[in-house]
Amino acid sequence: MAKVRKKKRTHVGNDDAPGKPGQGNRRPKSMVIRMGAGDIGPSVTQLARDFRAVMEPDTASRLKERRANKLKDYTAMAGPLGVTHLFLFSRSKAGNVHLRVATTPRGPTLTFRVQRYALSKDIAKAQRHPRGGGKEFLNAPLLVMNNFTSQPTGDANADPIKKQLESLTTTIFQSMFPPISPQATPLNSIKRILLLNRETQTDGSYIISLRHYAITTRRTGVSRRVRRFDPSEQRHREKKTGALPNLGKLEDVADYILDPASGGYTSASETELDTDAEVEVTQTTTQRVLSKREQQKQQNGDSKDKRKDPEQVSGVEKRAVKLVELGPRLRLRLVKVEEGVCEGRVMWNEFVTKTKGEEKELEEKWEKRRNEKEERKKVQRENVERKRQLKKNTKANAGEGGEGEQDEDEEWDSDELEDWDDLDDVNGSQDNADEDVDEDDEDEDEDMED
Repeated sequence: MAKVRKKKRTHVGNDDAPGKPGQGNRRPKSMVIRMGAGDIGPSVTQLARDFRAVMEPDTASRLKERRANKLKDYTAMAGPLGVTHLFLFSRSKAGNVHLRVATTPRGPTLTFRVQRYALSKDIAKAQRHPRGGGKEFLNAPLLVMNNFTSQPTGDANADPIKKQLESLTTTIFQSMFPPISPQATPLNSIKRILLLNRETQTDGSYIISLRHYAITTRRTGVSRRVRRFDPSEQRHREKKTGALPNLGKLEDVADYILDPASGGYTSASETELDTDAEVEVTQTTTQRVLSKREQQKQQNGDSKDKRKDPEQVSGVEKRAVKLVELGPRLRLRLVKVEEGVCEGRVMWNEFVTKTKGEEKELEEKWEKRRNEKEERKKVQRENVERKRQLKKNTKANAGEGGEGEQDEDEEWDSDELEDWDDLDDVNGSQDNADEDVDEDDEDEDEDMED
């Protein structure tokens, strides 16, 4: 009798699954976290929710934070879930709101002070025709960065620190969303724009303005009254009244289109030509697949129904592009750059300047801490190897079964132990991260009083 085959592999492996080697081209994912949960206040809580909508769809939109959660809890799950960016909203004791942008698992971390912000609901109330949430959030937004590089590449007198800071900030923001290709990315998949504009300041501060828009298009060359009969335009209408106008009181449809009550004049918005906002878009058309007999008839010219060749018909139309703001609005000021994921080693600080002696002392301190960490890793590797060797000898003496199975211990990978060491360092330094920001705030207030 033949042996029955047991089904062991039921699913095909996913090439984009997190934890697999060679994932240089995977989509970036993010987490927007409120540090301290509800302690940061309702306004900052709503701001974090609005920022999650900006990062859609590759973000944890339904993440529930708890007050007991620490940073190490999120960094421990970042690797298995494939999370590449962490956005941490916090509020200091002085009442300042900060946003930390960290790249996992090695950092660095950018700390921004949120100087001003406006929620999405406030922006919607100020608009006459606000844009409702629809299919715009099914794809990642298009990132537009302006004025991020102020130091010329060939300038010998340029500040090297500012040049490196600009390069680092640009790289981190560009890695937040998946890259696009003009040849491969479909045009109808781009529904939103995230605009980052660096404001020029005389005091040298690094300030970024963030805006979030939805892209809408409409046909040009057609008056507003005729456009109401277009089925594609009716789908986007959100008014309570009917889509079609009431023509019962008019004698002729021309009275509605020409509007004789206006005396032959139309509004300026209908006659004005906004050529700067017009683009040419190729219409998507469906083509019928022809059989071999029909193809042969077309080649011989014997086809009875003379249809126009789709390639001969121009499928290009002009459409006007309009941006509708979705929110939120943020005005960010870069105050600190740290190594790692909030590990505490400051690479650059706007308010604190160290002398050469203090920098040397900090380097010695971090070198000592690094040596201690390497020594712990070495001891852990030796313990793991000794444990494996002991288990191997026990199995050899006791055999494959019996007493050898009772002495089995759980094996720990050295890489996991190294990650645990990194998480311990993150846990120890994250408690001091907010205190460092508060000290920077106090130093700035003292400087302003002086």
